[in-house]
Amino acid sequence: MAIQQRSEFASALNQVCSERGIEPEVVIDSIKQAVLAAYRKDYEEPEGIDVEVNADSGEVTLKKGKKLVTPPGFGRIAAQTAKQVILQRIREAEKDAVMSEYSGKVGTIVSGIVQRISGPIITVNLGKAEGIMPPSEQARGEKYFVNQRLKLFVVGIKEGTHGEEIIVSRSANGLLESLFRQEVPEMASGAVEVKAMAREAGSRSKIAVWSGQLGVDPVGSCVGQKGVRVQAVINELGSEKIDVIAYQEDPAEFIKAALSPAKDLQVKIEEDQKTAEVTAPDDQLSLAIGKEGQNVRLAAKLTGYRIDIRGKTGTPKEVEAKEKAAQEEAKKALGVTEESKEPEEPKEEGTTEASSATGDRAQTADDQNQPVPEPPADDPSRQVVDEADKRPLIADTDISDSSKSSDQSEPGDDK
Repeated sequence: MAIQQRSEFASALNQVCSERGIEPEVVIDSIKQAVLAAYRKDYEEPEGIDVEVNADSGEVTLKKGKKLVTPPGFGRIAAQTAKQVILQRIREAEKDAVMSEYSGKVGTIVSGIVQRISGPIITVNLGKAEGIMPPSEQARGEKYFVNQRLKLFVVGIKEGTHGEEIIVSRSANGLLESLFRQEVPEMASGAVEVKAMAREAGSRSKIAVWSGQLGVDPVGSCVGQKGVRVQAVINELGSEKIDVIAYQEDPAEFIKAALSPAKDLQVKIEEDQKTAEVTAPDDQLSLAIGKEGQNVRLAAKLTGYRIDIRGKTGTPKEVEAKEKAAQEEAKKALGVTEESKEPEEPKEEGTTEASSATGDRAQTADDQNQPVPEPPADDPSRQVVDEADKRPLIADTDISDSSKSSDQSEPGDDK
């Protein structure tokens, strides 16, 4: 007995293969596996059972040796089961084709859009596939959000919880180099080469470039006119600082360049141990070391040498101690000066005294308006006052009479 498929089987097969980008043999093999799975589910183990599929008509037959063994009524069950398995096989084949495509893109830069954020894991839509960006491949301090468009570096393909996964990165050194290749034609053509890179993603990077062609300035080519090329890379990396330096064959000169922006450095190389002793002027020591040691740390990664750095007057700790001592001396000197000026100042104290004096004057004025307290009874002055109270008020009488005479004289004046 045979399972009849659609008469347009061949055209449908070709359409599926064309749309999915897979080979027809893969689909035929999926159909065979589906039929065997359906047979195993309802019948005995398919030992020695062969499945034949007609690629033109889609007719499926089961044989054991040369004998047809297709059970009666198997067609409907087999068709349903086969359909599910075929779809699964097609999806797997499609994914395999995509993985094969992106395996050829490992080490290159691609564009993607953030599709979802699941805790620390960022899933990026790459078009035909999804990329996974784990925390280790994310740039420090960089913020991500859904629908954000990013340029990513394809690190590789590895087996994950749901099969193979495409791992992309924003922290890989390859992203920095690939972005420069996009912006610098001289680098894309090979006229300028990247000799070394050191990167702390999201913060700062150093890249050493070199050119073997006369008349080509490797650093100038990467920086661009008015810094337009390097600025384009910086903008793509979220304002990550980038130092472009000229590669030097001489290790000592290379280390000096790598420690820029510090100047006037003296370098002693121990080639056997791959170490370098660097002496910097005291005023250049902090520049050479960098914030939290970042500059010297990146320089060590870039050059491949262990770098021990000190100032001309001692190690960084000794120089720091001397600076602190100088600051303390300056503070003490400042303190002496302030003490010498103390009698003349402070203005605030003078203001307080003036306010106090004003207050005293105000107090005196208020006291004048207050009644004078009476002296004690046995005070001699009290007796004088009492006698004065008993005397007639002659002045009041005179004033009264004078007032009257003034009134009487008014009519005469009118005359």
